[in-house]
Amino acid sequence: MSLMELAVVSTNIKHSSNGNNDFDIISWFEEVSENAGSIQTQTLRQILELNYGVEYLQKWLGDFNIKEMDACALESLFTSLVPLTSHADLEPYIQRIADGDTGPILTQQPITTLSLSSGTTEGRQKFVPFTDHSAQTTLQIFRLAAAYRSRVYPIREGRRILEFIYSSKQYKTKGGLIAGTATTHYYASEEFKIKQEKTKSFTCSPEEVISGGDYKQSTYCHLLLGLFLYEQVEFIASTFAYSIVQAFRTFEELWEDICNDIKEGTLSRRIKLPKMRKAVLDIISPNPCLASKIEAACQELQSLDWFGLIPKLWPNAKYVYSIMTGSMQPYLKKLRHYAKGLPLVSADYGSTESWIGVNLDPTLPPENVRFSVIPTFSYFEFISLYWQKQDCSSVIDDFMEDDPIPLSQVKVGLEYELVLTTFTGLYRYRLGDVVEVAGFHNGTPKLNFKCRRKLILTINIDKNTEKDLQLVVESGTQLLNKAKAELVDFTSQADITDQPGHYIIYWEIKGEVEDKVLCECCREMDASFVDHGYVVSRRTNSIGPLELCIVERGTFNKILDDFIANGGALSQFKTPRCTSNRVLLRILNACTAKRFFSTAYG
Repeated sequence: MSLMELAVVSTNIKHSSNGNNDFDIISWFEEVSENAGSIQTQTLRQILELNYGVEYLQKWLGDFNIKEMDACALESLFTSLVPLTSHADLEPYIQRIADGDTGPILTQQPITTLSLSSGTTEGRQKFVPFTDHSAQTTLQIFRLAAAYRSRVYPIREGRRILEFIYSSKQYKTKGGLIAGTATTHYYASEEFKIKQEKTKSFTCSPEEVISGGDYKQSTYCHLLLGLFLYEQVEFIASTFAYSIVQAFRTFEELWEDICNDIKEGTLSRRIKLPKMRKAVLDIISPNPCLASKIEAACQELQSLDWFGLIPKLWPNAKYVYSIMTGSMQPYLKKLRHYAKGLPLVSADYGSTESWIGVNLDPTLPPENVRFSVIPTFSYFEFISLYWQKQDCSSVIDDFMEDDPIPLSQVKVGLEYELVLTTFTGLYRYRLGDVVEVAGFHNGTPKLNFKCRRKLILTINIDKNTEKDLQLVVESGTQLLNKAKAELVDFTSQADITDQPGHYIIYWEIKGEVEDKVLCECCREMDASFVDHGYVVSRRTNSIGPLELCIVERGTFNKILDDFIANGGALSQFKTPRCTSNRVLLRILNACTAKRFFSTAYG
């Protein structure tokens, strides 16, 4: 097979009717990963030929007949003339599309659908183009990952997934385009149905539950149907680990109502959406024997603080599957508590802009997962990053950088920022993710996700990333755990309303904790920041003592509710680890019950 054929064959795999689909897609990936460098060159050529003459590219490549150029020469021309971009650079073009401009602005193919990024960090959602290619690559990466997982954890064909997935409402932009979350577009697409057929595993919940639009009602029905069909459930899944933890925390409160519905074949009055009610009632029927079995199990689980909930209630489940990296890592402890010894398998690496890499080794714990780049999905470049010297006074960024390099030139052990050129009209787009090259699968790099590049906590010369904050919070929660309490969720703020500025960390906790323990948690966190700029600033009092705010139970659910009310979907929600969003800070401060200030620096 030629390199060009390999580069384009991915769009045809979904139509295959061959019974040995796992072999087909694995052999395809083995071949494209072996030739990853050349495939990348051809992928870029495809993107540029498909979008030749669009307004954005005309500014940089308008004087060249790219269709007659050699692929390698075109790659060199593209990377030398077309500038690196951020979303802010492309936003005016995307906004024109949203407002109804149908000209070839970013793509030759008309864009009819826009995805919304989560916006949980900056408090503002962003439009990203979504096309058939977006849905096809989602189908393909799901099939590819499932094929590799089935080698380790084979599942029985025709069985079920207890899948906590949620759509939000789609709406029309000023120009009549459909807008919504990427997950919403995917669950509404033909590719979602094809995925279930090709992987021979089906979600427990019908479309009416997934697309209901009320995540609380949908979660209840997911749990009810998952238990009603418990024998068929092969694994538990969701987009993010947060959603699984959220669902089982809900179950701890509502299990008696769910047992009653299974016993009687009824549906709780809290489910008010008519289509959802009908769809669920069409599936369930009275099963007093099952209800008694679940009730006995739950009474036992309650005495164990719900340790081992998943294998106890779903004994045929082989693993838990979700995105568990980055901002999801704080939920792993609780997820492991529910899962007992059941494997946690990290789902694949992607963004609203593009899928990037697949997890080929589902046996690795989430903290060590590596994602093999799929070289046909987008054209990838890598900006080499180096940590700045600790005495550097710049507060804009933690890194110095080199010029971008192609996928074929990355080196093991080095860190890079990802740059994407996509089929959907993003050109040399800085994703903002920092990754480390951990090795290679054939000729394609295997990436560890490290962090988002953007600093989240900085006041003057201090520089702390999301990972830094996570490590600090882990230090503080060790004392919390000794007090038999649990951290439910957290976020932070760099407060500069008064001088000197200081960090505020907000905790929601479960359990009773003495004030002296919380005061010590605060001191421990303040002392755990290792950034030189922070330590020096604390010693000289140019940054004030760390403040720990204990918020009321349910505060982070209010943040989630605000996100949903503004058009988000639970499948997409990520608690912002640092926020300057006034609405979120208003919620956090209104719900603060106790405040503690660090004594770490005297």
